[in-house]
Amino acid sequence: MSEAERRTGTVIDFDEHVGLGHIDHGGDQLLFHCVEIADGTRTISVGTSVSFVVVTRFGVREARAIDTLA
Repeated sequence: MSEAERRTGTVIDFDEHVGLGHIDHGGDQLLFHCVEIADGTRTISVGTSVSFVVVTRFGVREARAIDTLA
């Protein structure tokens, strides 16, 4: 699977004050920043199922282009 493929996971924590959170993807925890939430709200609830793309920035794997799943 290439990094450009969409993956799914669950938001396991999110701090609105700093805009950072983590998504669990099969035991792998990926950091994300609120600007990566595709709907532009800049906030997301813990427990939300999401799809995303994994990228590596500065040697750290992160979630980008985060969409909520119905």
